Order: sequence, then C-alpha cells, then structure tokens
Amino acid sequence: MVMEERTPARQRGLDYSVERAVLDEESLEEVAQRRTCEGKPALAQRLRGKLSCSAAKLKHCLFTCIPVLSWLPRYSFRECALGDFFSGISVGIMHLPQGMAYALLASVPPVFGLYSSFYPILVYFIFGTSRHISVGTFAVMSVMIGSVVERLAPDSDFSSLDNVTNETLIDVLQRDAARIKVAAAVTFLSGLFQVALGLVQFGFVVTYLSEPLVRGYTTAAAIHVIVSQLKYVFGINPNRYSGPLSMVYTVIEVCALLPETNVGTLVVSIVSLVVLLVVKKISTALSHKLPIPIPIELILVIVSTVITAQVQLDNKYGVQVVGEIPQGLQAPVFPDSSLFVSVVGDAFAIAVVGYAIAISLGKIFALKYGYQVDSNQELVALGLSNSVGGVFQCFAISCSMSRTLVQESSGGHTQVAGALSALVILVIILQLGKLFQQLPKVRGEGEVERERGREGEGEAVLSAIVIINLQGMMRQFTDIRTLWRSNKVDMLVWVVTLVFTLLLNLDLGLAASIAFAMLTVIFRTQLPQYSLLGRIAGTELYRSVEEFAQAQEIPGVKIFRSSATLYFANAEMYEETLKKKVGINIAQLLRHKKKLAAKEKRREKQEERRAKKEAKKNEKKGGGATDCVESEETGQEETGQEETGREETGREETVQEETRREGTQRWSNPLNPHSIILDLSPVNFLDTVSVKKLKNIVSDYREVGVEVYLAGCQSEYKLSMKQNLCPQLWTHSLPPSAAVDTLPSSLPPSAAVDSLPPSTAVDSLTPSLHPSTAMNSLPPSAAVDSLPPSTAMDSLPTSLHSYGLPPFLPPQLWTPSLPPQLWDSLPPSTAVNSRCS
Repeated sequence: MVMEERTPARQRGLDYSVERAVLDEESLEEVAQRRTCEGKPALAQRLRGKLSCSAAKLKHCLFTCIPVLSWLPRYSFRECALGDFFSGISVGIMHLPQGMAYALLASVPPVFGLYSSFYPILVYFIFGTSRHISVGTFAVMSVMIGSVVERLAPDSDFSSLDNVTNETLIDVLQRDAARIKVAAAVTFLSGLFQVALGLVQFGFVVTYLSEPLVRGYTTAAAIHVIVSQLKYVFGINPNRYSGPLSMVYTVIEVCALLPETNVGTLVVSIVSLVVLLVVKKISTALSHKLPIPIPIELILVIVSTVITAQVQLDNKYGVQVVGEIPQGLQAPVFPDSSLFVSVVGDAFAIAVVGYAIAISLGKIFALKYGYQVDSNQELVALGLSNSVGGVFQCFAISCSMSRTLVQESSGGHTQVAGALSALVILVIILQLGKLFQQLPKVRGEGEVERERGREGEGEAVLSAIVIINLQGMMRQFTDIRTLWRSNKVDMLVWVVTLVFTLLLNLDLGLAASIAFAMLTVIFRTQLPQYSLLGRIAGTELYRSVEEFAQAQEIPGVKIFRSSATLYFANAEMYEETLKKKVGINIAQLLRHKKKLAAKEKRREKQEERRAKKEAKKNEKKGGGATDCVESEETGQEETGQEETGREETGREETVQEETRREGTQRWSNPLNPHSIILDLSPVNFLDTVSVKKLKNIVSDYREVGVEVYLAGCQSEYKLSMKQNLCPQLWTHSLPPSAAVDTLPSSLPPSAAVDSLPPSTAVDSLTPSLHPSTAMNSLPPSAAVDSLPPSTAMDSLPTSLHSYGLPPFLPPQLWTPSLPPQLWDSLPPSTAVNSRCS
C-alpha cells in the first residue's frame, strides 16, 4: 500500500494508490488462509475443558456468582467510606416515605413497604454488580403488584351487610392478610423467573425492549399511578376496576364523585403537593451548594404526623391515619403455591419490566464511571432479591430513578451505601415505627371498616409523595418531539406503547407493545428502500439515481440494491420491484420467445416434409425406364415440385429473417439492459425461500438474454449456497463468451467494465470481458463506496466471480495495479491501517 499526500483541496484530502495481484475466489481464500474447523478441538475435548474443575476455576465461579467477595476485600475506606455513609443515610431517609407510599400502591399495609426496603437491598448488596443503583420499592412495580392484588383479593370478597345499620362492612384484617399472600406469591414467582433467566444466560432478553418502548411504558405506568391516587387526594371511594379500559372507567367514576370530595383530605393533599414541588425545585437549584438533597419527604412526613397528632385531624375531619405499625421483623413464610397458576403471567411481566428498568439505569452509571455491569448476574441478583423478599412477605422491587440519582449525587461509590440505607430502615422498623402511626393515610385502625358510599378519605401526604416523585417520568412526554425529529418509527412505538398500556392495563399493554415493536421491525425489512444505482458525474461514486440528480445509469446495465436483508417476508416484493425498476416484462418476452420457438418448430416440420418429397423424387429417378408420357408427366411434376420447393424455401428464409429480426429487436433500444447486477451487500443472511427466488431471477432473465450477477455476498451464506442450498449459483455455469455475447453491437467494449456496479468485482468481471478493455476504465472506487466499511475489497469481486462468471482471460492480460484514485472514498484511518499492513 502506498499513500501519497498531494496539495490539499477543499474537497480532497489524501490520494491513495494500491498495487496488488488480481485475485479470484480460490486465490483469495488461499492468500487469506480461510480458517477451517480442522484446527478447532473436538467437542468432547471442549466439554472436558468446560466441565473440568480446578482451584482457579472454582474461585472465578465463586467470585462471579457472589460479586461482593471480589470487591469488598478491596474496599477503600479512605476514598469511599465517607461518601457511602452520607449517601446511605440520605437514601435510607428516602426509603421511609417512599416505601410506605408505594405499599399503598401495591394495596398492602404501609409497613410492608418498609420490609420491601430492607430484605431485598441486603440480598442485592451481596449478588449485585452495579455500584450506584438504589434497589427497593418503585412506583411502576408497585402499581403492577397492586393490579394483581386487587384482582385476586377485591373488597367485595370481604364485605358483608350490617342488618342493623344497613351498611356495608369490610373485614380489613382478613382482606389485608389475603392481599399480602397474593403480593408475596407474585413477587416470589417473578424472582424465580429472573433467576432462571439469569442462569441460562438470558440477559439479552432486555434487548427486545427498546428505549422508546420502555420510556413509553413507564410514562403510561406513571399515569396509572396518578389515576390510582386521585381517590386518595380527593377523599372519595370509587369502585375498583381491572382488565382492559379499567383506567378509563376509574377516571369517569372519579369525575362523577368529585362533588363528594372530603375537604380536609383535599387541603392536606394540596398543601403537601405544593410544599414538595417548591422545595424540590429549590433543592435542585442549590444542588451544587448542598452536600445532600433536602429530605423534604421525611420532613413532610414528620411535620404531618405531628400536626395530625396535635390537632386530631383523624377525629375532627375524617383524615384517616396509618395506625399501628408493628415493631420487629416478620417471620419467613413460604408463599401460597396455589396462587402461582393465577399470577404466572403477571409475574413474568413484572420480572421483565423490573429487570429492564434496573439494567438500563445500571448501564448508564457503569458507562459514566467506567466499570462493567453483568446483565445475567443482574438478573440473578434481582431474582434472589425478589424470591427472598417473597418469603419475608415483601412485594416486587426494582431500581428507583429518584433514589439512584440521590445515591450517586450524594457521594455513593459502592453498594455499601445501599447496605447502610437498609440499616436505617431496620432501625425504623425496630424502634421508630410507632412514631409514624399518626401519618395521614387512607384506612382506619379498626378490624372492620364501614363504607358509606364515599369511604377512604385521601392518603394525603403519602399520595402527594407518590405523585411528586413521578414528575421525572412525566417529563418523558418530551420524547415525542425528539423522536419526531430523529426517527418517526420510534416515535410511533413510543406513542402506541403509551396508548396500549393506558387502555389495556399494564400486563396486556406490555405484551401488545412488544408485539407492535416487533412488527415495526418486520415491516421495515419487508418494505425496504429499493433503488437503482448510477455513477455521479465527474466522480467514481455510485448513488441512487432517484435521490441524486447527477447519478447517471450506465447504458445496458442495471445495478439494483435493497436496503434490507432478503428473506421469506420480502422475497416476493424484491422480485416484483426488480422487474419494475429494470423495466423488462419477462412474461411478455417469454411469450415472444415461445412464439418464435413455435415458428422454428413449424419450419423444422416444413424441412422434414420437403426432405421426404426429395427422397421420393430420388427414388423415382432411380427406377427403371418409363415411356414418354410418363417422362413428360414426371417432368411436369418435378417442375411443380421445384416451384413448390422454391416457394417453401422463400417462406423459410422469410421466417428465419423474421425470427432473427424479432430476436434482435430488443436491443434496438440502447436503454434496454443486457446485464443486471444485484448488490447484496446489505443482506446478512439468506433463507431457503430467498435462495430459490434468486435462482428464479437468474434463470428467468437468462431466458430473455439478460445475465444476472450477484455482488457483495457475505461469506456466511455464500458458503452455504456453495455447499448445501444452491450450488448452481456458485459454479461457473456461463459459457466463455457469455459476457461479450450479451452486449449489444452498439455498446463499446469499455462500457462493459465501466458499467459494473460499486460492489462488482474487479477480479471476477474484468477477465470475462474483451482484452482490449483497459483496466483504467473501471470505476476506481467501485468496490469501496457502495458497501459497508467492513466489506473487504478483494472479497467483493471474488464473491461475484463465485456466482457464475468464470475467468475467461488470464490475469496477466490486465494491468497489475489500479489507478491511484481507487482509495478516494476511504477515510484517513483506513489509509493508515492499509499502509501499516
């Protein structure tokens, strides 16, 4: 490789020239030394190596499965301890109000939100690989759990009619006990799903959840959460709905019950919302001056608890409080396995959504701080957290965005901060829980709750905390504008996911959204952009003739390119579009060919009849002597036969001339192609349907005198076609003069080389053309400009050569080097790498 630097111009940087031997497919494989399976160890040997046990492998396996063993011994107290301490205290303070508020979203008593903020965090501390995310209760997971809980344990199953007062009574203790069992069962099962997926290395499943889909889904889940909190904000008690359109029914009923709003609850909710919003804005504005964010949630919880206890809001204004918070930890109880069948679908959806949110945030901070997050180990860690949490009657957890940002911004370096936040929750559960019994909440303390048409006065402060913490998700509506500018299909996925999730609920909405996202991929591959390539005037670059006005097609050659891979879903459209773009009506030409064949067959029959008559005449001439009358009659008969023969000969010559004229009539128009080159560089795989379609295309066009060449073929399916699927596309099946014979007489020889497409090879097509064709007539950047950078220059020509064009002339007839402009289109880095090689 020689790199020459010339006078720089505004549109010209470096000039390149290359000198190499002309290669065909076999020569390239010999020079490049294609790897074969012979050098690989046998399967038994590989299995033996995988299954063998040693101290080093055991240590590596142990550190991989329990990551805390690898990083905790190397923990730097000087660099990390202080930041982790302040971060752990800050996040622990946030866990208290969020855990209690999100427990109400899950339709379980608030104390179980504290349990869910303790056990899973300790498990993730041991098995997790992310250093910065804060696992625990999360609004989206809580509302998904709540929808399952209220579907399987509705209030109606625990209600009875008081015959004395004619009021509806609900056994709150039995209802809460049943709901705790449902929440624990779905949490435990979702954890098992996550562990199983992690053990089989199924962490890539999150790749099917694109970022627009996840953000649209979480936005819709945030709207579900806000709607579920409206009854607590206004102090009303609408009916609970589940299934599709449940949110629509809830909004309609909330609007109908607005005249029955509890004024005390509404005032507490509005004041809490305003205070939270204002203080959070101030905390964000002063974040560069404050060591930690202002813990306004904890302050508000403490203040509201004190005010409720002193003013007795629960007795005077009907604002109900949390009530008794039991001290101590719950004993482990195995979940009710009889509920697994009823919650298996919901558990899988919760497992996938929780993992998607956690791994997306984990990778963001891992990229920021330069470490790796193991996606499969994250699945195992979250699964164990949920499984252990289900045994201790917790509900499903994931990663909270707000707490993660606080943990990172307040100086957290490792999961030691998470462990410290769990210790804060442990202290609250063991000693300080009774201090928050007067926190405004939705339910009363008694064993039996009376519903008088509008019971359940708002949860006040906890509802306000939930709603304000969702403002980050609500800002995701700005994604619509961004996606509209960047990618309208992604914007459609975002909007459709939002609509599906709002209308079909969280579980069905997720499934429908994933299906729609998959369909967009299928439609984009099924309806790709097809184009004919032409050379841009004054350059050796090839672009779409429809997009670029200066891109001119080469006379007699059609260069066809698809922007997507070729497979069963778009193979038929590929062929139909090719026919339209090329402008050759194959059916009409084949009918014309059959008509000519029929004429030829009739001509042959006429020749056969004439030959028989000639034979009979010869037989008569070879007979004995005849009389004069017979001679005269014979002479007259012979004269008539000669005249008839002359007439048939004239008709035969007319038919032959017409056949030749009709056979060559197609080339009278110089725009009619004699060659079609299919640029397969975007195609990364071929199935059996597409291979058969390519065979049909090659054979059909060959029937009408048009040669089809395949260029830019990837080695993966190229070898497959050679060995298994379609050998005839690989073998050299064309006759020696095929490339020349297909050219019209009016086309100059040099046009044959100039007409080759960008992905067509120098090495396989040029030898098949006339020797007088100069190598310099080939477009210099042909093999470079139209194909991806990873496509090797030599592999393009050889791939075309391998699909049917044999080397008709020896390589030495061609000049050994290409013009210096060959490398015009390569970036500078390519030149450097090529020179080094």
